[in-house]
Amino acid sequence: MRNTHNFNILIVDDDNDYRQVLELLLSNQGYDTQSASDAMEAMALIRQHEIDLMITDYRMKGMDGIALLNEVRRSNPGISIIVITAYGSVEKAVEAMRQGAFTYVIKGSDPEELLLEIEKIKHFRHLELENRTLKKQTNQFDFMLNTHHGHFRHLIETAKRAADSNANILVLGESGVGKEVLARYIHQHSSREANQFMAVNCHVFSDSVLESELFGHEKGSFTGAVARRIGRFEAADGGTLFLDEVGDMPLSTQAKLLRVLENHEIERIGSNQPLSVDFRLIAATHKNLDDEIRKGRFREDLYFRIATIVLEVPPLRERREDLPLYIDYFINQIQQDLKKQVSGMEPAVERFLLEYRYPGNIREMRNIIERLIVLSSTGTLMEKDLPTPKSPTPATGSGTPESASEASEAFSEDGVAGSFRALRVIRQEAESRHIQEVLKQCDYNVSEASKILEISHRQLNNKINEYGLRTPAGN
Repeated sequence: MRNTHNFNILIVDDDNDYRQVLELLLSNQGYDTQSASDAMEAMALIRQHEIDLMITDYRMKGMDGIALLNEVRRSNPGISIIVITAYGSVEKAVEAMRQGAFTYVIKGSDPEELLLEIEKIKHFRHLELENRTLKKQTNQFDFMLNTHHGHFRHLIETAKRAADSNANILVLGESGVGKEVLARYIHQHSSREANQFMAVNCHVFSDSVLESELFGHEKGSFTGAVARRIGRFEAADGGTLFLDEVGDMPLSTQAKLLRVLENHEIERIGSNQPLSVDFRLIAATHKNLDDEIRKGRFREDLYFRIATIVLEVPPLRERREDLPLYIDYFINQIQQDLKKQVSGMEPAVERFLLEYRYPGNIREMRNIIERLIVLSSTGTLMEKDLPTPKSPTPATGSGTPESASEASEAFSEDGVAGSFRALRVIRQEAESRHIQEVLKQCDYNVSEASKILEISHRQLNNKINEYGLRTPAGN
């Protein structure tokens, strides 16, 4: 089977015929190849090209394969090495492995043996890359849950306790607050940690495509179904399924999800064969599901299923004590990613980063800091490189803010004046005050208060928890 992965192999051998045979063999397998007739030419090619694997003959004129191996290990330790040797030099080849060669292959042996060793190297390199990526993600996830904010710290402790169970969890919060970070944290502290964490964003798929993504389909079940496809429910078996933006899931799919959660069985599209699935569900949304239920856009019975534990991540503007931690973290991370050194920032930039309200939350903070670092030519983060406000400052009514502190009020990612609070926030504050007054008038009798407010007992309890309203013990 032809390998389409771009994997660059350097062949080093002073036997022109053998070198050409190897080039043809590997090129036919889809590998990019370079070739050299001696060690000096090989080192020159390594300086010019990004080499993944070097295949070198043990016996060569001038610098032999062992000496070349040692030179490459010193200058380019990321290159994997296979030594080609004659049958009578196997002991030398074993010594090469002790000095860092991945393996050796005997010249004249079955070419499949060499191809198999190359596939092993590719597999190990892929695992190393995955491990580095996972470690980087894990470090980032761990950091993003560092906090000095009391409520957020309590929420993380609750999430860790809930991780030990199989209870379905609903994570609420504005876009960009880190709902998936919290979901991965729960998975990593659960008994399912060694298995798959499968994330699906319900918002990005059309209704029909979402069902195919979740349930999978059989070959020929609809136009374009050219092969069987395993769905996310099946792929998450034994692990955790994270349904992001579940509030955007169409009602027809909600009904099917409810049946899956009740029966722990699915059927691929185009099949009547039930398949058992065992996954832990974590759902997330930025929407108010109580409102969605009242408007008939979300099933109340599904809400009861997915919301055994409800965790609401506070927005970044309510965790201002965490801003210095996050700012330092993103500066360190981004300067490493971009290979640019940050030596400092202008006072106005620091003032902006600490005073801005971040309507886009953590995601927006990272984007702003990345912008500052990308545009910096001196290593200092400059006020002139801050995002340009697109709306006049409400305090003056016109014109462009003259300082970063004014800009921090005026700028938002969508160009909306930041010092005006969102209508949703004003509505929530008014709702919170009104509920508190009604509870007080009813002597904190939740059942009586829910009748006056014309909402269910459950909805009122949700509001009490959401707004942190005070009620005497026992009510």
